[in-house]
Amino acid sequence: MYRYDEFDHAFVNSRVAQFRDQVTRRLAGDLTEDQFKPLRLQNGLYLQLHAYMLRIAIPYGVLSARQLRRLAHIARTWDRGTGHFTTRQNLQLNWSKLEDVPDMLASLAEVEMHAIQTSGNCIRNTTADPYAGVAPDEIEDPRVWAEVIRQWSTIHPEFTFLPRKFKMALTGAAEDRAAIAFHDIGLRMVKGRGDNAGKIGFAVFVGGGQGRTPYVALPLNDFLPREHLLSFLEATMRVYNLHGRRDNIYKARIKILVNALGVDEFRRQVMAEWKKIEKPSIDLPAAEYQRIAKYFAPLALAPQPLEDAAVAARRATDAGFARWQRNNVMAHKVTGYAIVNISLKEPGKVPGDASSEQMEAVAELAEKYGHDELRVTYQQNLVLPTVARTDLGAIYDALVAHRLATGNTELITDIIACPGLDYCSLANARAIPVAQAIAERFADPDRADDIGPLRLNISGCINACGHHHSGNIGILGVDKKGTEHYQITLGGSPKDDAEIGAILGPSFPAEDVPDAIEKIVGVYTSGRTSKAETFLAAYRRLGATPFKEALYGPSKSPSARIAEKV
Repeated sequence: MYRYDEFDHAFVNSRVAQFRDQVTRRLAGDLTEDQFKPLRLQNGLYLQLHAYMLRIAIPYGVLSARQLRRLAHIARTWDRGTGHFTTRQNLQLNWSKLEDVPDMLASLAEVEMHAIQTSGNCIRNTTADPYAGVAPDEIEDPRVWAEVIRQWSTIHPEFTFLPRKFKMALTGAAEDRAAIAFHDIGLRMVKGRGDNAGKIGFAVFVGGGQGRTPYVALPLNDFLPREHLLSFLEATMRVYNLHGRRDNIYKARIKILVNALGVDEFRRQVMAEWKKIEKPSIDLPAAEYQRIAKYFAPLALAPQPLEDAAVAARRATDAGFARWQRNNVMAHKVTGYAIVNISLKEPGKVPGDASSEQMEAVAELAEKYGHDELRVTYQQNLVLPTVARTDLGAIYDALVAHRLATGNTELITDIIACPGLDYCSLANARAIPVAQAIAERFADPDRADDIGPLRLNISGCINACGHHHSGNIGILGVDKKGTEHYQITLGGSPKDDAEIGAILGPSFPAEDVPDAIEKIVGVYTSGRTSKAETFLAAYRRLGATPFKEALYGPSKSPSARIAEKV
């Protein structure tokens, strides 16, 4: 993983010192909250319902064991001993005291971490495929370019005060595991064709996003030579910065601009701007690319047997281990190794939360079995990207001891949920208790296995931090005459077949949501052609009608409704 150079260290430490002075002045009353707000936001500090929340950057979701231990230490020392991993591969601490934040940031700086640009109208933390560098279907490791984007975008003088926050994601694999279609800019590494045969570049997508007005990103450039990535991003950002709405917060995102101009006109303007740019002054020199790439060189792994006799025997006699391996252990590009997903979704617990003790346990596993590297997923889980298959039994036992061995990756209980009204001042409804109730309803692991792959996401407000638009089943908390209700959508997908879920009908009170999900799942399991047909495939084949009828009763013709009123 990337290591800070002298500039990085000096820059982060100076920011800590600057913010310490700003906090001192705020506590003394020399700065008003209005004056202090933009300063704290530039350092990832929000004022929520009950306390300050510190959002810590985890660039492209990559952590070392030492860094995860430090996060555990900070959570225990200055918070309440728990961290919340987010859909931007960051960590949030929800009970920070203002006077402690400078010490928290100084502690982060000691392990090459910070909270810069995790909030504000700037380019936020760039997210990436959590299997980057180890996935069998990968064209090229995208982490190198994610680090390049991090360095280019941090305090970029032209893009620090954009019309609105800006989010990028990238993947280098055949399968999209980074939800690039729901980002302001999505980048996918591709192999060139025709004149570009033999080259690797980027397919660039623009204008995706969730929130109040959701859009799936549209193609902006089918093949961008990778050496021109920064200048093309610069041109795209300039067009957005020039035309993006600054008079209306609800119409300020680039997705609104792309939709208003049309993607063809937006593309024309970007290409015109790109043509004017002196590319050598912005694009990354080859030598600098090589310097950064060395930090992401593949591990020197000797291939091992694909299957270990002890692991096979354990799988045959231990149903829990067999389920965990089947659902949470993925193929690695080197024979004899595996990618291990660590679920933070034990039914009944807060989705995405990890205690300090659990973080320390995972850090120990990374040191002992995982080559000192971890990943955070946008589904709010953790990953050991490289472990020997011979060690799977020992890893599982350690996870069981710390209540981290739930084998539910991409099953119905692997729920994405935002903090909702339990913490967030923007929320209309709670998300956590509803997510917990649904997870408990489907807690039987055999039943979850029978249902199969199903993305269920919940947001506490229209800002969609829980990615409900992209859930196969999406749940949105709404305020209905002062009470918390929940609107259900079906058919969303964050993957290559990206789609925005469609609203089924009227909302439900919180206590009725688990029953509603039960009915939806019942329609699926009774209507699927076989167990191989996923929920999303069945929904697309059956359409919304049988699901609506299960929730609201048989639909009636207009004449029948008129007759009822008469």
